[in-house]
Amino acid sequence: MSERGITPMKKNYAEWYTDIVLKAELADYAPVRGCMVIRPYGFAIWEAVKAELDRRIKATGVGGKKHRNAYFPLLIPQSLLTKEEEHVEGFSPECAVVTHGGGKALEEPLNIRPTSETIMYKMYAKWIQSWRDLPLLINQWANIVRWELRTRLFLRTLEFLWQEGHTAHATHEEAQEEVLMILNDVYRDFVENVLAIPVVVGRKSEGQKFPGALTTYTLEAMMQDGRALQMGTSHDLGQNFAKAFDVRFQDENGDLQYVWQTSWGVSTRLIGALIMAHSDDKGLVLPPRIAPTRCVVVPIYRTDQREAVTAEARAIESELAGSAVARDAAHSEQAVVLDERDQYKPGWKFAEWELRGVPIRIEIGPKDVAAGKAVLVRRDTGERIDVPRPNLCGAVTEALSAMQEALRRRAEAFLRSRTHRADTLEELAEILDGEGGFVHAPWCGARDCEDAVQEKTRATVRCIPSDAEETDGLPCVACGGEAKWRVPFAKAY
Repeated sequence: MSERGITPMKKNYAEWYTDIVLKAELADYAPVRGCMVIRPYGFAIWEAVKAELDRRIKATGVGGKKHRNAYFPLLIPQSLLTKEEEHVEGFSPECAVVTHGGGKALEEPLNIRPTSETIMYKMYAKWIQSWRDLPLLINQWANIVRWELRTRLFLRTLEFLWQEGHTAHATHEEAQEEVLMILNDVYRDFVENVLAIPVVVGRKSEGQKFPGALTTYTLEAMMQDGRALQMGTSHDLGQNFAKAFDVRFQDENGDLQYVWQTSWGVSTRLIGALIMAHSDDKGLVLPPRIAPTRCVVVPIYRTDQREAVTAEARAIESELAGSAVARDAAHSEQAVVLDERDQYKPGWKFAEWELRGVPIRIEIGPKDVAAGKAVLVRRDTGERIDVPRPNLCGAVTEALSAMQEALRRRAEAFLRSRTHRADTLEELAEILDGEGGFVHAPWCGARDCEDAVQEKTRATVRCIPSDAEETDGLPCVACGGEAKWRVPFAKAY
C-alpha cells in the first residue's frame, strides 16, 4: 500500500482501480447492492464528458437536420418490451420489474428502463406520418438499470448514466451513414483526441451484437492490465423495430414504407476507462481536455511570509482564470484552483492534487516571488520547470497541450505493445494467459467457434475491423476450417 493508501497496480490491479475511485472521491458504494453514488468530483468529469459530447452530437446530423435532445419515461410497460422478440430475449435476464404501485398490484408490470428503444419507438410511430417528418434525430441523456450479478464502480453497476441516440430514416443508406458518422466523427474523435485513448473500431460478431440489430459497430480500447473495454457502440437496427412498432411513413409517391432506424450510446463507463488507461500508483491522471480542474496554484510560505506569497498566488490564479487555460475548459467552473488551506502542509497538498489527477501544479514560494518566477509541475511526468512570471500563462497552456499529446502517444504505444498475432488456439491462449492484449487470430466467423475459444480462454472476438487482415487460407483457430479474417480476441470487462 502506498502512502496515499493506493494498492500498487502490479500487486493487484482490481484493488488499485477501486482505491483510486474511492480515494480520489470519484464515487462510493451506495446502500443498494451494485449501485454507486457518483461524488461531485466524479460527476464533474461526467459533466465534462457530457458537455463535449452533447456539443458534438448537436453539431452533427444527416439529411439536412441536426440531432436534438429529448427525454422519455423511466418506466416501460411489459407489453412494449416484448414486441421485438430478439430484443426482449437479450435483455430479460437484466430487467428490473415494478409490480406494485400506490400499495396495489399493477395491472401490467413496468420494466425500469434497460434501454429505450421500445418506449421511444412507440412514440415514433405516433409522430412519423410522412417522408417530411424524416429523418427524426433524437438524443437522450438518462439513467439505465440492468440487474448485473457482478458489479464494479463505473464499469458495471445496476444503475448507470448514459447517452443514447435514436434515429429514423427514409432509406437504409441514410441510416448507415448516420451509424458510421456517429461511430467515427463523434465517438472515435472524442475518445482518441479528448480522452486520449486509442481504439480499435469494427463491427461486432453475431454473438456479441446488440439484441435486435442488423449490425453493431464498436470502439474497443485496451486497459493497462491487458483487458479490453468497450467504449461505445453504434447500431444499424434495420427495420426490425419499425415492423414491431409499426413505424411507417408515406413516401413521396404516396406508398407506406417502414422506416430504417439506428441507435448509439456511451455511458459513465468512460470514466472507468480514463482511470484504467492513464492513471498510476500516485492516483488519477486526467487528460487536460477533460479535467474539471486543469491547474492548481499552491503557495508555500512560513507565517511571516504568508501575505506576500499569498498575494502573488492570487495574482497568478486570477491571470490563469482569465487566460486560455480556463477559456479552453468551458465545461468547468473551477478550471483553475488556488489552494490556500492553512491546515495542510504543501507536501500534503501536492499529494492530494496528484491523487485527483490535476494536470498542472503551480508552486510559488518566497524565493520564487523574489526571483520573479514560479515552478510548473506536470502530473504525468513529474517534470518541474522554472517559468518567468510574465511567461506563466503561455507556459501552462503549452504544458497542457504537451501533456494531452503525451498521454495519447503513450496510450498508442501501449496499445501497440499489447497487440499480438497467433495462428493456433494454443498460441492464443498462451498470450492471453500472459500479458494479454488484443491477439489477432484467424477465425471462420462461426459463432460456435467463437464460443469454443471463449470457453477455453475466456476471450471473445472484440470486433471485425473494416480493414480486417486476409488469412491467406489459414485455418480457423477453433475448428480448423478455412478462416475468413484475422480478428482481435481479448479478455474484456
